[in-house]
Amino acid sequence: MGTRDEVVEIESLERSLLSESVTGGEETETDDEPILYTASFGEMEENFVKYKTAQWVLYSLVLILALGIGLFMLLYIPVRRYILRRDIRSRKLYLTPNSIVYEVIRPVPIPCFGVLKKEKHVLLPSIVDVVIEQGYLQSLFGVSSLRIENVGVRRPPSDDVQILGIANPSAFRKAVLTRLSNMRTEVFSRRVSTIEDTPNLRIHSPAASLSPPRSLKHDAIPHSGDLALLQKLEEVGSSVKVKQGLHV
Repeated sequence: MGTRDEVVEIESLERSLLSESVTGGEETETDDEPILYTASFGEMEENFVKYKTAQWVLYSLVLILALGIGLFMLLYIPVRRYILRRDIRSRKLYLTPNSIVYEVIRPVPIPCFGVLKKEKHVLLPSIVDVVIEQGYLQSLFGVSSLRIENVGVRRPPSDDVQILGIANPSAFRKAVLTRLSNMRTEVFSRRVSTIEDTPNLRIHSPAASLSPPRSLKHDAIPHSGDLALLQKLEEVGSSVKVKQGLHV
């Protein structure tokens, strides 16, 4: 009896350690950068699957009339719906102080061959705008797409990040634009603080600029020895003039 109780205790300890390790790993991933806003996809799962299925059926009907391949596409619909559900359930979209992170794990067209993992980071300074789009078929199923426009003059729209099936895209767009405005305000305040911290330049008064410097004033006033020399030269000059007048 004691051994069984010990085995049960060991198993419970192992489970608790595993759960703690898993939660600890998730906390280390999210603690690197705090999450400001998280978008949800669960509420739009049924609408998303219906929209994608209707789109698939339309494509298959066109291909039946054209090439006859659409019949295989119709038979593939159950697998397609399974892939779509796995796709939207694995999606994660959240906003951090510096970027937008989008993660998805999508099964390959033949699910037994594995999955495709995708993780996209979009830096907030490179974002121009966040656009919400909804076509005619999307409006019928209540689905809309979110497109993140990046900075780039010659960049095609296909390079922008497009996400379909967000439950409340307007709220996510508002969160992103609010964070962008806060970042710009922080940058502006930093620039103002750096300008205020710089030492003020010395501004001279007009009287000081007009008045000559002390060295010039000192040079302009002759010394007493120079005055005596000038007087002697004047006396010599006057005596020479008097002698010249006597000889004449």
